Amino acid sequence: MTHRRLLLSVLLAALLPIAATAQTAPAPDLSPEQPGRPRAQKIDEAVRLAKDFKFQKEGVLVVGTTTGRLPFAAYATDTKTPVGNAPDIAQLVADSLGRKLELVSTAWADWPLGLQSGKFDVVVSNVTVTEERKEKFDFSTYRNDQLGIYVKSDSKLGPIKEPKDIAGLKLIVTASTNQEQILLRWNKQNLAAGLQPIEIQYYDDDVVQRLAIQSGRADAYVGPNAIAAYEARDGKTRLAGLVSGGWPLNAEIAVTSRKGSGIAEAVTLALNTQIKNGNYGKALSRWNLASEAIEVARTNPPGLPKN
Repeated sequence: MTHRRLLLSVLLAALLPIAATAQTAPAPDLSPEQPGRPRAQKIDEAVRLAKDFKFQKEGVLVVGTTTGRLPFAAYATDTKTPVGNAPDIAQLVADSLGRKLELVSTAWADWPLGLQSGKFDVVVSNVTVTEERKEKFDFSTYRNDQLGIYVKSDSKLGPIKEPKDIAGLKLIVTASTNQEQILLRWNKQNLAAGLQPIEIQYYDDDVVQRLAIQSGRADAYVGPNAIAAYEARDGKTRLAGLVSGGWPLNAEIAVTSRKGSGIAEAVTLALNTQIKNGNYGKALSRWNLASEAIEVARTNPPGLPKN
C-alpha cells in the first residue's frame, strides 16, 4: 500500500465514527417557523376558567422565557425567535386558550419582577416550584425537575439508583450546586456504611468535561438532566440514573403566574388535556426530555421547602 493510500485509510477510519455519531444526533430544528412544533385546539373549559384573568394583549398570551441554552430555549436561525422545549410548552398553552403566542426573552434574574409588574401573562422558563416562590406566584406543573447521571455509552456501570451505587466512582459535578450537595450527602452516607469514598472532579469547560468521560478520567457526570439528555443525542453518553432535583424530596418545573391572578387552573387544565392527547409527549420528545415527563399536571403542589 502506498503512503498516500495508507493516509487515506487512516483518515477514513477516523471519519467513520464521526459519521456514525452524526446519524444518531440529527440537527435540531432551529428555524423560526418550527414546522414540527406540536399544536393544539382551543379548549372551551380552559377559556372559561381564565375569564377573569387580565391578559396583556387582546387575543394574545404573552409568555416570558429565558433564552440561552437548549433544550430549554435558544434563538432560532433568525437570531430573534425563541425555540426549544419552553416555547413548545408555551405554544400548547396559548393554543389551548385560543390565543396567539408572543414570546418575550428575559434574563433569569429578571423574570420574577417582569411577571409581577405585568410584563408577561405567564413565565415558562424551567422554574422549579418552591414554598418560598409560592408566596408570590401560582404554578402549573409540566415537567419533573431531575438530575441525570450520565456515563460513557459503552460503560460497564449498571443503573445508579441510590447512594451505594456511586461508592468508589469518579464523578464530575459543578461546584456550589444542588447536585454537588446531594453527592456529598450520598458520600457521607456511604462512608458511614463503610463503603469507598467518591472522587469529585470539577470542570469549568463543557468540552473538557465530556472529554474526561470519554477518556475514562471520570466515570460519570451528574447535572441537570434536561441539558445532559439533550447532549446525549450524539450517542457518546447514556443515562445511568435519575435523581430528583430536590432529593430526597420530589421537585417539579411549572408554568408560573402571578399569585391569585386567575389563570393557573386554566393552564393546568390545558396541560392535562395535552398530556392526554399526546401533544405534551411530542413536545418533550422533540428535545429528548421524555424521561422528565409527568403523568398529571398540578396547580400549586408542595414545593421545595425554605432553607
